[in-house]
Amino acid sequence: MRQKVPTKPVTCMGLTFKNPLGLAAGLDKDGECIDALGAMGFGSLEIGTVTPRPQPGNDKPRLFRLVDAEGLINRMGFNNLGVDNLVENVKKAHFDGILGINIGKNKDTPVENGKDDYLICMEKVYAYAGYIAINISSPNTPGLRTLQYGDALDDLLTAIKNKQNDLQAIHHKYVPVAVKIAPDLCEEELIQVADSLLRHNIDGVIATNTTLDRSLVQGMKNCQQTGGLSGRPLQLKSTEIIRRLSQELKGQLPIIGVGGIDSVIAAREKIAAGATLVQIYSGFIFKGPPLIKEIVTHI
Repeated sequence: MRQKVPTKPVTCMGLTFKNPLGLAAGLDKDGECIDALGAMGFGSLEIGTVTPRPQPGNDKPRLFRLVDAEGLINRMGFNNLGVDNLVENVKKAHFDGILGINIGKNKDTPVENGKDDYLICMEKVYAYAGYIAINISSPNTPGLRTLQYGDALDDLLTAIKNKQNDLQAIHHKYVPVAVKIAPDLCEEELIQVADSLLRHNIDGVIATNTTLDRSLVQGMKNCQQTGGLSGRPLQLKSTEIIRRLSQELKGQLPIIGVGGIDSVIAAREKIAAGATLVQIYSGFIFKGPPLIKEIVTHI
């Protein structure tokens, strides 16, 4: 399905996006649908999360609709065919927007060795990525979210920044790095994360991933399923994180806003809270390609 949408250029992380709307990671984990998704009008596509080695993810069923809430719960577990396969798919694609590649760690890699997986993926995708997203916030890989805190985060970001500098010298191009964070951060954790991102000169932050909070979906079918909740029930929580992050970052680092965007109004709320770009996933599942045109036209 090809849609014509207006061009509304936005500069973010030193890149020019043809419009501010992107597809969030998780829909096209292996980069198999880049051209088809691009034809729908997205200004950017974030493919992945991809890991160094292929892995099956968690047992099915692992994706559940909360129909009344227009939400989804997933516990996919980074199912993907591995980074080498993704790179081959990217080489064949012709998308003319910005392609983000979201990277993570294999489930069987101990958390203390997790940074090695990110560095392996960075090295393999660097030449082909518009930007690289570091996923340390999926709730479905045991221990992954611990990489968001304190020394573990500093250690990871130091290694990633060093690798980025090395790869820039090799490839003669600078590929920005954004970190994707969870919505379930307390005030103190959020301040600490913002401080780390600034100290390490990270290029952007993607806020937010899915939530473990079920307070807005109590009593609904599937609400007790294990996994991350996305869609409408995440909307306010992610906007609040963006607002607080924006206050802490003081414009020094751009925010890509994601979480429950299912309308023009919801997209505008994210931008009003401090986001430079926005991404959709669950809203796209529930509303389909017309949502892309609607948001890009009216944002």
